[in-house]
Amino acid sequence: MIGKDQKSWVLASHNAGKINELSEILESHEIFLQSAADFRLSEPDETESTFAGNALLKARSACMATGLPALADDSGLCVTALDGQPGIHSARWAGEPRDFDRAMARIQSELEDSSSDDRSATFVCVLALVRPDGSRRIYEGRVEGEIVWPPRGDGGFGYDPVFRPDGETRVFAEMTTVEKARLSHRARALAAMISAEFGND
Repeated sequence: MIGKDQKSWVLASHNAGKINELSEILESHEIFLQSAADFRLSEPDETESTFAGNALLKARSACMATGLPALADDSGLCVTALDGQPGIHSARWAGEPRDFDRAMARIQSELEDSSSDDRSATFVCVLALVRPDGSRRIYEGRVEGEIVWPPRGDGGFGYDPVFRPDGETRVFAEMTTVEKARLSHRARALAAMISAEFGND
């Protein structure tokens, strides 16, 4: 239930991991976050060629459908030796149905087939916030690291079991939610958004 001082936003995502991660932080700023699933919204085709373009596409669609401020993220893993792939195709890297175990295995296979020993990679997250008045804002977060193999840990989601941030000995999937939130690309994009949208409130 929405409290009397809370505002309602919709997150243009059906990903439970993203919803939980963002909800916990936004609640402290009196934002009640509902998901696309709460409104039975279908996911629009991600037809843009950049993270920002796809995030805006999803946020606009959710805003128009609900009449609420809409937040959408587009994020992915960019592997240096694979020319930045899977990038915007991260969620569908292994085809349908989405299967990150197969996607991680494909990354490892293609790295082994490449002529490079470079295992560096970057997690990128772009958040788009679109309001009913037509205003829109973009916030980006990045975290540098490297691909490790085999996958490790039981936490997180997506490519977290094979991504070790620079300066860390553990992959994201071996960290608690709080520990990951201090480092992750999504947390950094969200921090930029909170600073701009809420200041020191």
